[in-house]
Amino acid sequence: MKRILLLECSPHRQEASGSQMARQLIARRWPSAEVIERDLAGEPLPPVSAEYASALTGSAPFDDPAFACSEVLIAELEASDCLIIVTPMHNFNVPAALKLWIDYVLRIHRSFTTSAQGKVGLLQDRPTLVLVSAGGFYHGEQARQSDFLSAYLRHVLSTLGITQVEFVHQQGMALGAESVQAALNAVLPQLEKTTNFFSSPPRR
Repeated sequence: MKRILLLECSPHRQEASGSQMARQLIARRWPSAEVIERDLAGEPLPPVSAEYASALTGSAPFDDPAFACSEVLIAELEASDCLIIVTPMHNFNVPAALKLWIDYVLRIHRSFTTSAQGKVGLLQDRPTLVLVSAGGFYHGEQARQSDFLSAYLRHVLSTLGITQVEFVHQQGMALGAESVQAALNAVLPQLEKTTNFFSSPPRR
């Protein structure tokens, strides 16, 4: 593994348990990897502007100033050998900070194109790990709420061209200390299963 893009999406930033687990996994599994950190909650992206929307719908060239932020984010993704997303589930879906990143990265003619069969990703596939934390249960036998995050994020990534995606679920984080500890204990074996997922040779 040469380069990892780490997206931090929790308002708790590095204090979030998912963030700590991701960093421990990186340090143990890929100690020599370069990590590109993007703190989407602590250093929020600028809102999508009218200039950006006009450049997008007007098929402006890639070097148009309105695309500057988008180009930086897409370049970070293109330069990575793998992607790790650490995100909470907010109201059944991705938080606003991650949605804004998606709005900048998922860009027609740059990261995807269209065809008679639908949208086609233009980025190279890479192993992607998504660590999701939620206050309640949305996955498995204890599920009591809907999960629009997993399917949505998997579809977004596939539209970019990224299909090697694994999810790790950290649930019940708002149900008391015992539930939190149970969630942490459940995440560890899930993370261990992902080590084979990243065993393929890095992209060239």
